[in-house]
Amino acid sequence: MTLIDELLASIEADMPLRSVTVGAHMTAVASRGCGIAATFVGDGAFMHVPVRGVGDLLRMSARELAEYARSDHPLESTLGIAALNSLLRVDTAAMRERNASEIILERGRGRKVALVGHFPFIPKLAGAVDELWVLEKRPMEGEYPAEAAPELIPRADVVAITGSALVNHTLEGLLNLCSPEAFVVVLGPSAPLSPVLFGRGVSVICGAVVTDETALLRGLTQGGHFRQFEGTRMLCWERGGTRRR
Repeated sequence: MTLIDELLASIEADMPLRSVTVGAHMTAVASRGCGIAATFVGDGAFMHVPVRGVGDLLRMSARELAEYARSDHPLESTLGIAALNSLLRVDTAAMRERNASEIILERGRGRKVALVGHFPFIPKLAGAVDELWVLEKRPMEGEYPAEAAPELIPRADVVAITGSALVNHTLEGLLNLCSPEAFVVVLGPSAPLSPVLFGRGVSVICGAVVTDETALLRGLTQGGHFRQFEGTRMLCWERGGTRRR
């Protein structure tokens, strides 16, 4: 069973859709709660491929829209992950409001750290860890291309992966590359706060909980980036016990 299969199977109950909003940087779907995901529009062959059901998406249920998470169309996958996140029952009492960078720094000090995604806290890590490998689809100076993941990730003591890797269908493969002893963090607003990830070897999930939909949508519809949004909390959920594969 794929990771997407497991996440979809974990949904306890379906709900009607209340809204679907696609912004320049983030997409929001409201059903049980409000779920968000990084907006991927794709390029090349997908630039002019229409999203299925546009104009009629609110006639679908949230579970039906969540099925779009399986799609190879980047924007359909975006909608699907946001819908999936909107249906999750999130136990905030089990989570801490903590910056993911603090956890990565704490665990990575003096060790080998791999980051999948260009995060703003990279300069803070650079002087504290033994080795720092940043992997990006479009690497900047000093970074590594995504194709270097099979070489670097298995060697890392700490691995931090952007939650948007779930949207572009690379998260499962990246998790499979991690050493069984590695401390693995999945972070960002796309990351599903679901125990399914713990079963895939994730140590900590740092994801977003929407506390004020009106405030969130105000920023999202005006082209804002996630860090500009009001109405959200970033929470970290740590799995206890021995890491499982």
